[in-house]
Amino acid sequence: MSVLVTGFEPFGGASINPSWAAVSTMDGVHAVELPCTFAGSIPALRAAIDRYEPELVVCAGLAGGRAGLSVERVAINVDDARIPDNAGAQPIDEPVVPDGPAAYFSSLPIKACVAALRAAGIPAAVSQTAGTFVCNHVFYGLAHLIDTEFPAVRGGFVHVPYAPEQVTDGSAPSMSVPDIARGLRIVVDTALSSTVDITVSGGAEQ
Repeated sequence: MSVLVTGFEPFGGASINPSWAAVSTMDGVHAVELPCTFAGSIPALRAAIDRYEPELVVCAGLAGGRAGLSVERVAINVDDARIPDNAGAQPIDEPVVPDGPAAYFSSLPIKACVAALRAAGIPAAVSQTAGTFVCNHVFYGLAHLIDTEFPAVRGGFVHVPYAPEQVTDGSAPSMSVPDIARGLRIVVDTALSSTVDITVSGGAEQ
């Protein structure tokens, strides 16, 4: 089965993006680095889907400050950038897809993925928000492509923590790149083996 896994180039002045650092080491998948730009990321993702014809797509991105892998539940149709992207664009309250649905849910078995990650000793949780920067933009774009052009594809988004070298002062949680890669492999394997999610609590009060 063909699997596409993506990560992002560094952004915000960083020298590394642990999402791509991890994805680039994964065997047995098609690994693609996406630009951290609103204009370029979805076209690059679509080109990769056209090229590799995957049955499963897992996109990954950095969520600095989170302590574990965050398997995202929902993508929303809004770009609201706190900082400029790598091309200098900073959209505010603009739709990802004009006239698109307000939101899309992941087609990954998100709770099964979290359970498998935790069973392997990797901190993980279901996340109720993918933000409003380029990560959510790509997650929504992926879901829209699946809904409108690639109905045989399943896919979703996983946020990863900082790499240790990004927080040497200990000011935020981090995870080693090999552990991030191992976690993303578990997400891929779980999604390949499970098309129906498990029924366990994954909600949040806030």
